[in-house]
Amino acid sequence: MLSPIVELRRYALHPGRRDDLIALFDREFVEAQEATGMTVIGQFRDLGDPDSFVWLRGFPDMAARKASLTAFYGGPVWARHRDEANGTMIDSSNVFLLRPARPGGGFGTPALPRPAPGSGALSEGVMAACVCHLDEPADHALISRFETEIAPALATAGAPVLACFVTEAAENTFPRLPVRSGETVLVWFSRLVEADAAASRAVIASHLTQPVDIAVLTPTARSWLR
Repeated sequence: MLSPIVELRRYALHPGRRDDLIALFDREFVEAQEATGMTVIGQFRDLGDPDSFVWLRGFPDMAARKASLTAFYGGPVWARHRDEANGTMIDSSNVFLLRPARPGGGFGTPALPRPAPGSGALSEGVMAACVCHLDEPADHALISRFETEIAPALATAGAPVLACFVTEAAENTFPRLPVRSGETVLVWFSRLVEADAAASRAVIASHLTQPVDIAVLTPTARSWLR
């Protein structure tokens, strides 16, 4: 499993600035973050919102998360480029802190290596990030129903599930970067055969009464998850 603790980060950007942030991120922030012990799992354009940048990073545990974030955000690479990065953003606080719904049930290590710096190849892959908002933390019954009923139905509909997560309830030990607290979610990622989520929406509507937000994503040139 790639990372037992995962952040799902969705940034609202100033109009027309997404490609600027992606170019900076892919050039400067991937290896610099991973040098501190975290994993940059994937970076994405949201096909439904031209001013949204979505990305995932992972950590071995919460103590390692604090150490890695302290090292990166206190380090020279962020100091050099933070003004440029922050200048593209309106809001960076839309963040869910997650853990796999089952032990060992997160993302597996991608089969292909991450494209090298400077790669301009665009991925043709399309994914969906689905966030189901719950009134209470996901219990064994809901996770089992997702695995035995919903995930197979999504696969049949052309949206096989890659990984499934629930809210990590531990305290945010790096408060300099806020996360969405007081919310409980079930989050999964699907690979889409078609470049839209219509079939997924139909499956979700037939199985879940809770609200589900779906973002249709395409990986950047250097996204590991693609």
